[in-house]
Amino acid sequence: MRRTAALVLLSTIAPTGTFAATESVPRGVGPEFAKFYANKETFTCISNPSIVLKSSQVNDNSCDCPDGSDEPGTSACSHLDPLSPEQPLPGSVTGTTNTTRALPGFWCENKGHIGAYIPFMYVNDGVCDHELCCDGTDEALHVGGTKCENRCASIGKEYRRLQEERRQSKERSAKQRRTLVKEASELRRRVESKVASLKEEIANLEVQKAELQKKYDEVERAERGKVVKAPGEGGKLGVLVGLAKKRVDELRDTLDKVLDQRDDLQDRVDQLEDILSKLKEEYNPNFNDEGVKAAVQGYENYAAGKSTEKKSEVVDADVLEVLKEDGPDSGINWAEFQEEESSDADIVYNLEAYLPPSVRSFIHSKISSLKVWLIENGVLADNPTTGGPTESKLVKAARDALEAARAEHTTKTSQLADEERDLAKDYGPDDIFRALKGQCVSADVGEYEYELCWFDRTTQKSKKGHGNTNMGNFERITTEIADEEDRVDGKGLGKGPRMVLRFENGQGCWNGPQRRTDVWLACAEKDELWRVSESEKCVYRMEVGTPAACEDVGEPGVGTKGHDEL
Repeated sequence: MRRTAALVLLSTIAPTGTFAATESVPRGVGPEFAKFYANKETFTCISNPSIVLKSSQVNDNSCDCPDGSDEPGTSACSHLDPLSPEQPLPGSVTGTTNTTRALPGFWCENKGHIGAYIPFMYVNDGVCDHELCCDGTDEALHVGGTKCENRCASIGKEYRRLQEERRQSKERSAKQRRTLVKEASELRRRVESKVASLKEEIANLEVQKAELQKKYDEVERAERGKVVKAPGEGGKLGVLVGLAKKRVDELRDTLDKVLDQRDDLQDRVDQLEDILSKLKEEYNPNFNDEGVKAAVQGYENYAAGKSTEKKSEVVDADVLEVLKEDGPDSGINWAEFQEEESSDADIVYNLEAYLPPSVRSFIHSKISSLKVWLIENGVLADNPTTGGPTESKLVKAARDALEAARAEHTTKTSQLADEERDLAKDYGPDDIFRALKGQCVSADVGEYEYELCWFDRTTQKSKKGHGNTNMGNFERITTEIADEEDRVDGKGLGKGPRMVLRFENGQGCWNGPQRRTDVWLACAEKDELWRVSESEKCVYRMEVGTPAACEDVGEPGVGTKGHDEL
């Protein structure tokens, strides 16, 4: 269709209401300018009231007013433009075409449709501009025999049908949006509930952890006084067993290294024997080389001695058996010799067993307290390091419980941090994209399939099996101004502010930057990827329709605010 941009521009200038035709005004005059043409005898130039013309000079196809207001129904003053350079213009008061016109254009009443202004240059140009002036009044002179019929009835009917479809589609989209908002609200409520639950669990774990720490300290303190030994020592047998075990381990390691060296040396001996054997077989005895003869003779003596040598080989299986780790099934079971012995102090401590029952508990308490005090003040030695082989089951159980509580506290704290980050994240107006997170929408474009996964990533998938390309990972939501004409199918960005999802730090391009994608959103009844383009190297643009981008119009029947996106 011709000059659609002019229609959009001028229709915004035209009055929003539909005015009845006024026979008393000249052709091409809009309702809001009719008052300037009410005088039947004279006409005063709108922007230049000092210039008064005869009424017969209006629409006489001669531009007499500097602002062109005397030619509302012809193209005689179409040359006037505020952007034109100044120049002499014979007969003009201003002497230039660098002048702002008083009228926005030629008024087409378009009865049965919507009135609109069109550029003066389109008047009487021999072209029917039904998309702009459906009543055909812009071609009243029938230049070149052009006759433009009045199509406003059919065009208006189709326009109203499309408007009704768009209104209904808008209501359906708004309903989908309200559903998404409810889902997003419920998901947020769950996260908030999870955060509150985790905070309560963490508080309880902190109390539990403190109690377990206290219990562990008490148990460890009590256990420290039960056995009094020199640091890291048992009885004499325990010391001897420890030293012997250490010595055996050292000898086993040394034997293992010796075996490795033996095998390496044996390989070298075999290589030398092979070299000398070949020398003996291949050398020329008639060649008088004393060095070679001596080497051959020496090898023959070595071979003769080796054949008569009494062999005493070490069986590798026996060595490997010796190298096995000691334990219950092989070697020495050291645990049998490491049973805890009673020291002299223990014998003294156990004298309470021979005391009368009436004083036994009293003595036990006092002796235990005394021993713990002596240990804590360095008079007596403490028992071996916590977690060592002599640690009691009671201490181990207390320590395991404490460590389990600490681990659970760390896990819950990490989960809480993740949930709080999710709550603080920008999910758009009304948190609406929370309901779409994890869902994907895709479309086939040429040899690729493009996919958008909400708040995750954009991907280019080859249909020829060449793998997938990460076009960007979600970073943030921004707002940009769209300036596009409305599409007939409604699948376009239109005009006005639009949400744009930024996906950055994708897979790097060959000799280029990392890929990124700007996802422009417009209102639609369902999620749909409309178009994909590469605006510059490795920078992609997706146009996506989604109910999440629609305005909140409330219940059906309530008007929208701002631009009609559909």
